[in-house]
Amino acid sequence: MAKKLVIKVTAGADAPERCSQAFTVAAVAVASGVDVSLWLTGESSWFALPGRAAEFELPHAAPLPDLLESVLAAGRITLCTQCAARREITEKDVIEGVRIAGAQVFVQEALGDDTQALVY
Repeated sequence: MAKKLVIKVTAGADAPERCSQAFTVAAVAVASGVDVSLWLTGESSWFALPGRAAEFELPHAAPLPDLLESVLAAGRITLCTQCAARREITEKDVIEGVRIAGAQVFVQEALGDDTQALVY
């Protein structure tokens, strides 16, 4: 039975180490064959937009665009509905493959069988 990992990242450029940790864990889990769902909330919401991850810098950390790309390639990335609305981000604005969904979907995923949820 495959284990699933749901990661909610609330931090962006405002807390770069926490943000980078979440993306790194998601990318490593995907590379390890884990079913990963990465949720962008709060300030990390901006990384759902094209080019925004390239603006992020943290010394000695993997480049955020590379981590984002690896999760998109083999996992799922979701932008929080309310977070998107507060930032006036719509479906037509986000990177291809990023969906917008709300708390009900997050709770459903996080409470699934054989699922571990992490919040950064």
